[in-house]
Amino acid sequence: MNITFLGTGTSQGVPVIGCTCEVCKSDDLHDKRLRSSITIEKDGWRIVIDCGPDFRQQMLRADVRSIDAILMTHGHKDHLGGLDDVRAFNYIHRQPVQVYASTSVQRIIKREFSYAFDKKPYPGVPEIVLQKITNKPFSINGHEIIPIRALHYQNNQFVFGFRIDDFTYITDAIHISEKEKKKIRGSRIIVLNALRQQKHYSHFNLSEALALMNEFRPEQGYLTHISHQMGLYSEINPRLPDFVNLAYDGLTLTF
Repeated sequence: MNITFLGTGTSQGVPVIGCTCEVCKSDDLHDKRLRSSITIEKDGWRIVIDCGPDFRQQMLRADVRSIDAILMTHGHKDHLGGLDDVRAFNYIHRQPVQVYASTSVQRIIKREFSYAFDKKPYPGVPEIVLQKITNKPFSINGHEIIPIRALHYQNNQFVFGFRIDDFTYITDAIHISEKEKKKIRGSRIIVLNALRQQKHYSHFNLSEALALMNEFRPEQGYLTHISHQMGLYSEINPRLPDFVNLAYDGLTLTF
């Protein structure tokens, strides 16, 4: 299995428009972050998790020429704003792109990209087939995917993380219940969001994410959905536990 981090930044990306902080002005490529997304490849099968506003740039940068499906974690713009650009894959594959999302996220997609769902759509609009996911395992091309439901904000805004084999990916979470944690345990590689060092109302901060990593004790842990407020990669990464690293754009894992 190969995992590529297409983007590891938060909703504004890094650098942030108009910001002159040392992270946004850094020349280190580890500090340049597009909106969070990954690809997972296994046995010739490739899926993308999330399709944010940087989707086109990410596909070109990673030289991705085919995808089998897109999994959506939730309905915020930084995670689905690039869906219009699936048109390229419509042309390549001569068929619609399969997009897996919860009922609530499907409603947002239909609202934001209403022109793609017209009864008589304009020629050339993105061709999307929405597949419903709930908090139950499902399969794509014979590969089992286990959704992990996590709280994003207050009591009613949830995100889906996903476990595939021994790999677990969760972003934009602030709390994971004990029931959902059971799905994560035993993963060899775990990716969690860590927005910044200070406390945040809807995302794990660094200490919260590290506490979970210490609880799960994967072979390797990676932090994503990182803002410029985290600090410089060169200063933060050496301070992390030996088995945890800040993810960065273009990082590829093979296991």
